[in-house]
Order: sequence, then structure tokens, then C-alpha cells
Amino acid sequence: MNEHVAHLIALAASGVIVTVCVVLHYEALRFLSRTVGVHVHKRIGVLVVMLGLLVAHVVEIIIFALGYRVMQLDTGLGHIAGLNENSFFEFIYFSSVVFTTVGFGDLVPTGAIRVLSATEGLAGLAMITWSASFTFLAMQRLWPHLLSQAERNAKD
Repeated sequence: MNEHVAHLIALAASGVIVTVCVVLHYEALRFLSRTVGVHVHKRIGVLVVMLGLLVAHVVEIIIFALGYRVMQLDTGLGHIAGLNENSFFEFIYFSSVVFTTVGFGDLVPTGAIRVLSATEGLAGLAMITWSASFTFLAMQRLWPHLLSQAERNAKD
């Protein structure tokens, strides 16, 4: 396969995967926003937000891992050096390292599949910061007395 064609295919696949993950993340935030309200105790609400966001991130990592698995199936789009193709958990491990922007170490993408790695790092960073912002707003709403206590302590 022509290198330019491989990169265009990888870019298109990356766009689809990122779009699916962003929509999933948006819907998870919407669900959490509606679910955690006046009907849930404030302490439980914070736990629901944190656990819900962790689940959303894990699902997004798995979606990217599926993308790597499909792209590595003799498609001419490259491969991940050092990865055991018979273990899907290795794809999940690689995806989690890229999503959280920890960096490459024992597994390194080669070929057009690097496009997916680059977009996953960017998307992961964006979604993690989106989650952090959402968590901050939820904490402001659910635990205002704690935030005001922290402000008082900071002034002392």
C-alpha cells in the first residue's frame, strides 16, 4: 500500500474513533450532570461523578485499543513493535499509556498507525482536562461548604 494512502486511511480512522470517543464523553458528562442532583446525597454524588468519569475513560481507552487492533490486522497501516497481538489486554495497555500521555516505553508504534497514537494522546489530554473541569464544577455545586472552608484556610 502507498504510504500516503496508508496515512490518509489512518487519519480517517482516527477521526472516526476520536469523534466516537468525544460523543461518548459528552453523553457521559450529560448523564452524570442529570443524575447527580438534588436527589443524591452530596458525598455520594461526588463518588458517582468520579466513578462515572473513570468508567467513561476506560471505555474510551478500549475503543482506541480496538482501533489499534483493527489497524494492525495486515492492513499495511503499520504495527506496534513489542506488542503481543494475541492479547487484547496489551492493546488496552498501549492505549492507556497513550491516552494518559505517559509516553512510549516498551511498545512503540511504527508506520501509519502512529497517526492514531498522536490523535489519541491529544484526545486523551483533552478529555482528561474536560473531566477535571467537570469535576471541579461538580465539587463547587455538591460541596460548597468544603470549598469555602478551603478558602478560609488559604487566607490564614
